[in-house]
Amino acid sequence: MARTKLPLLSPEQVLEHYDKGPKTGVFTDGSCDPNPGQGGWGFVWVEGDRILRAEHGAQPDTTNNRMELMALIEAYKALPGDSAVSIYSDSQLCVNTINEWAAGWEKRGWKRKTGPIKNLELVQELYALAKAHPKTKLQWIRAHDGSRWNEYADALASSYQRR
Repeated sequence: MARTKLPLLSPEQVLEHYDKGPKTGVFTDGSCDPNPGQGGWGFVWVEGDRILRAEHGAQPDTTNNRMELMALIEAYKALPGDSAVSIYSDSQLCVNTINEWAAGWEKRGWKRKTGPIKNLELVQELYALAKAHPKTKLQWIRAHDGSRWNEYADALASSYQRR
C-alpha cells in the first residue's frame, strides 16, 4: 500500500488545527524528501502549551535518519544539563538507539554484532548528550496522530520544503 503524502502545514497552521497531546516537553522531528536528498530538522520546547524555544535547520544532501538524529542533538544542546524534561521523538529507531542499544555498542568499542553502525558520529554525539542530561527522558511519540507539538516539530523540520 502506498503511503498518502500529508499536506505540509506551517507551524502557525499546526497551532490552528491541533490541540491534542502532551503540553510540556521537547518535541523533535527530521524530514527528508526524497530520501536521501534535501532534508531538515526541528525541535520545539514547550511548557504548559507555551513555546520556550524552537529551532530548525536544513541540509542539502542527507537522509531522514540523519535529520532525526540532528533534531535530537540540537534539542539536547538547547537544554541545561540538569533539565528534568521529556524529549519526544517519533523515530523509534532513534529512541531505541539511545535507550536500548548505544550502551552495548559503546562497551564493544562502537561495534555491532551484525555490522557497522550507520551515522556513527551522530549516534556517538547524541549518546554523549543524553548521558550528560541524566534527568532528561527520551520517549517515543506516534507520528501524525494529531499531537500538537509533534506536528509543530514536523512543520519546523519540513519548513525547507515550503521555501
